[in-house]
Amino acid sequence: MEALTKDFIGLEEQYGAHNYHPLDVVIERASGSWVYDVEGKRYLDCLAAYSAVNQGHCHPRILEAMVEQAQKVTLTSRAFRNDQLPLFYEELHALTGFEMTLPMNSGTEAVESAIKVARKWGYAVKGIPAGRAEIIVCTNNFHGRTISIVSFSSEDQYKDGFGPFLEGFKVVPFGDAGALRAAVTANTCAFLVEPIQGEAGVLIPPDGFLAEARAICTEHNVLLIADEIQSGLGRTGEMFAYQHEGIVPDVLIIGKALSGGFYPVSAVLASREILGVLHPGDHGSTFGGNPLACAIARAALRVIVEEGLAERSALLGAEFLERLRRIESPHVRSVRGRGLWIAMELNIAARPVCEALMKEGMLCKETHTTVIRLAPPLTIDRDDLMWAADRIEAVLGRL
Repeated sequence: MEALTKDFIGLEEQYGAHNYHPLDVVIERASGSWVYDVEGKRYLDCLAAYSAVNQGHCHPRILEAMVEQAQKVTLTSRAFRNDQLPLFYEELHALTGFEMTLPMNSGTEAVESAIKVARKWGYAVKGIPAGRAEIIVCTNNFHGRTISIVSFSSEDQYKDGFGPFLEGFKVVPFGDAGALRAAVTANTCAFLVEPIQGEAGVLIPPDGFLAEARAICTEHNVLLIADEIQSGLGRTGEMFAYQHEGIVPDVLIIGKALSGGFYPVSAVLASREILGVLHPGDHGSTFGGNPLACAIARAALRVIVEEGLAERSALLGAEFLERLRRIESPHVRSVRGRGLWIAMELNIAARPVCEALMKEGMLCKETHTTVIRLAPPLTIDRDDLMWAADRIEAVLGRL
C-alpha cells in the first residue's frame, strides 16, 4: 500500500466512527465509469455508489445544472416557494404518472415518510382504529437504518444493541404470496417491498409474485409500497423494476440515482388521495425540495430518459450476465441478475475476491459474506464491461 493511501486511511480510522468496512482504496476523482485513487491508479467502478450514479460519475449535464442553480439560490426551506420545485413535480408526474410527490433527501427519509403516510392513510381513509395500523414487510428487507426501519429488519446485526423497537410490523417470506395473503388483517394499511432485493444480494422474486401481491393489496384495500431507491431509475432494464410484471404500486419510493450522485435527493410518489392525507405541520424537511436538489434531480432524470439508460441496462445487462455465467469455476455457486444489477453467489468468502479484483483495477463489493454485487454505471462501455468479466474470470481462476 502506498504511503499517501496509508495516511488517508490512518486519519479515517483515527477520527471516524467504524461503522463501515471499505476496501482500502482512497478515491480522489472520477469520470464516467472510472475512478482514480490518490496515487493516480484508475479503477473500473462496478458498484456505482450502490446505484446512485447510474448516469456515471460527474455527468457533465448534471454538473452544469448544479453549478448554474448554485449560482442562483440553493436553499429557501419550505417556508417559501421556489421556481424549481413545481417543475420537478411536473416532470416526475410526466415520467411516472403519479399525481403527487413528497420530496425528501436520503432514501431512508423517504421510507420513513412513506411509513408515516401509510399509517395516516390507514386511519383517515381506511378507518383502522387509532394505534392499530399494521405494515407487512419481507424477510431480508433493507429499507434503511433508522430505529423504526431496523425494527422490522430480519438481519440480527442491524438490530443488535438498538432496542427497544417500534411495533406495528409483520414480516413474511420474500416472494411468498400465500404468506402475504395470510398476514393481511383488517388493520393492515400497507405492504412495503423491494421489487428486487439489493442489499440481500440482488434477490429476484418468483415470476408473478408482484402481480399477485398487487391483487391481494387491491382486494383488501392495502397500499402496495414499492421501494425502488436502488432498483429504480433504469437499473434493472426498465425505468422501475415493478414494470417487469406490468403492475403499478400505490406508493413509489425513489432516491439514489434521482440526483446522479451529486446531492441527496429522494421522493415519495402517490395519488392525491394518499399523499393528500398530509396537512401543513404533519411532516416536513428543511432541505427536502430545495431548489438546488430539484434542479439536479431534473437534470438527472433527463439524462436517464434522453440517453436511454434503462434500455442500455437491459441490453448490456443481458450480455454481461451471459458472459459471467460462462465462467467455469468451482467457487461460483450461481449468477443472477436483471439489467446491469448482478450478483455472483460464491461458495467461499467474497471479500478476498473483491480485494483481488481491486488490485486488478476493478471495484465491486461483497454483501452477505458470499455474494459479489455488480452494478456498474449504466453508461459503461461494452468493452469495459467485458474487460471486467475477464478480470473476474482471471481472479477466480487463480484461487
